[in-house]
Amino acid sequence: MQNQKRVVIDYVYPKINNGDFYIKRVVNEIVHVDAHVLSDGHDLIAASVLYKHENDKKWHETRMYHVVNDEWKASFTVTKQGYYTYKVQGWVDYALNWQHGIERKIQDNQHVSSELLEGIELIKQIKTKTAQDDSFYLDHLINIFSDKNNYDEAIREATSQRLHEIFTNHPQKILANTSKDYQVYVDRLKARFSTWYEFFPRSASEHDGVHGTFKDCERLLPRVSKMGFDTLYFPPIHPIGEVNRKGKNNTTTAQDGDVGSTWGVGSHLGGHKAIHPQLGSLDDFKALIQKAKDYNIEIAMDYALQAAPDHPWVKEHPQWFKWRPDGSVQYAENPPKKYQDILPIYWENEDYKNLWQECLDTLFYWIDCGINIFRVDNPHTKPFYFWNWIITQVKAKHPDVLFLAEAFTKPKVMQQLGKQGYTQSYTYFTWRNNKHELTEYMEELTKTDQKEYMRPNFWPNTPDINPMHLQGANEPKYMQRYVLAATLSSNIGIYGPVFEYMIDDAIPGREEYLNSEKFQICHYDWNKQNKLTTIISKINQIRQEQEALQQTNNIKFCHIENNNLMAFYKWNDTKTNELLIIINLDPYYAQQGSVQVPLSDLGVSHGHQLQMHDLVTGSVYNWYSEWNYIELHPTLPFHIFKITK
Repeated sequence: MQNQKRVVIDYVYPKINNGDFYIKRVVNEIVHVDAHVLSDGHDLIAASVLYKHENDKKWHETRMYHVVNDEWKASFTVTKQGYYTYKVQGWVDYALNWQHGIERKIQDNQHVSSELLEGIELIKQIKTKTAQDDSFYLDHLINIFSDKNNYDEAIREATSQRLHEIFTNHPQKILANTSKDYQVYVDRLKARFSTWYEFFPRSASEHDGVHGTFKDCERLLPRVSKMGFDTLYFPPIHPIGEVNRKGKNNTTTAQDGDVGSTWGVGSHLGGHKAIHPQLGSLDDFKALIQKAKDYNIEIAMDYALQAAPDHPWVKEHPQWFKWRPDGSVQYAENPPKKYQDILPIYWENEDYKNLWQECLDTLFYWIDCGINIFRVDNPHTKPFYFWNWIITQVKAKHPDVLFLAEAFTKPKVMQQLGKQGYTQSYTYFTWRNNKHELTEYMEELTKTDQKEYMRPNFWPNTPDINPMHLQGANEPKYMQRYVLAATLSSNIGIYGPVFEYMIDDAIPGREEYLNSEKFQICHYDWNKQNKLTTIISKINQIRQEQEALQQTNNIKFCHIENNNLMAFYKWNDTKTNELLIIINLDPYYAQQGSVQVPLSDLGVSHGHQLQMHDLVTGSVYNWYSEWNYIELHPTLPFHIFKITK
């Protein structure tokens, strides 16, 4: 049967891989929908976005408006967690075509009695769908359209705004065409805005040489809270393998007392559902989770799908590993790094269904203990479709659960993990250092399709990465890196107290920490305060107070004629909170320049007073020009200006 539809719907956006994957939002965010909607001939057409939550029975509708060149736009707000479905619908609007046509004829002084009779038929089709007042009004129109004695009134009402609004609000969608369905997954706010702090629980003790416990971690919660962090991430807390255990500085032979790498998961004491006994009991861990909530902190666990040679899985499920003819297993590698203490899982084994189920059951086990955030170790070394399955299964039962992908790998691999369901992802920010690199990377993250599915999480350092620009760096460099992360991205994290204490000893020529905490217990003076702890606390407080910093995508870089100065404008969706951030990228010398304020984006003209309130120092400046002089010293290498118009 031939398709009688006349309206074509094309280039619907946003969509990922033509709808193969869902886009992402958080509760109360807006989905802005664009589409090309067109028809043959010159008839007036109309379009709508239809959308509904997975639990809704009926579709909601918002009318699209024509922009230019057959491009149409509309927006809708997602108010609940879970899946929404949306689609675009277009139709020829015969009633509005009639009104438009009769208006032009009347303007040309043509007699339109016949056209008025045609209008009666259109009115009858919608009269029963209107409110009582409008229904009475339409009855009146039917009478006067058919009465030659009321011709003047009839032509006046035929072109009235009231009739136009009634036709618009009650369209007859004859032969309407509809696009395919697209999905958006809606998370809680923390998916978009989070501030992470990482430390090793075994290094939390007050006493040198003593293994830390969960009780020690409880003691540190006020410190973490005071610094403004809302997510406390622990490296793996499970028993550590004793076979092939690593020694200090990643040596292949452990000495007596060496504690091994926390990522060498599993021993005779248990596997992924067990806790290292020196950290405490399961009840201790649950108590820590609850205590953290008193400080508005969530505990994030590490989910590392790998096994030490003495992990219970190796004996109980040997088919989950790939054995060589001599009975050995190839240990994990990430050249040039070697992990003799870790056996990679053989994901292509014939018993993969039971393996997948055990991995899922492990997540459910810790979720039942109170964990809702997982940082996933090396997800790019496991099948993409496994992640799609396991994240979908978890989200179906526990929509609050969030997944951070630790995937410092190829761009398209990182992007694919985002498409397959990861909530957030580590990024290349760790290595982006100069103005051009940072600007280019942010434009990629916020101005391409990646903004719809990949939520970046900016980390200046991690236990695995001691970047070259922090090795031997001074205090201004550390301040610069934190303020860059905290203002460019709404999701950020640091590995501490290494970061704020500026511990940067490195293996020569490598981006690895010397005496890495990955392989030994470290002792810190957790009570020490310095300028960095103060600055970090202040910046995190500002992030909590300023909505413009609680999202990543609303950003515009501002022109400034100095490559050592970086300036950008950020705003919330309603533009009730607008900021200008300026950062000196030179950690040694003061830098000067004139920044171009984006007046058009601010909705003001040259000469209008802008009050620039420095949220760190409390200073207030009045600017009246598009170009304004800036000088920043390394002692405080940034401004975070709140703009009042």
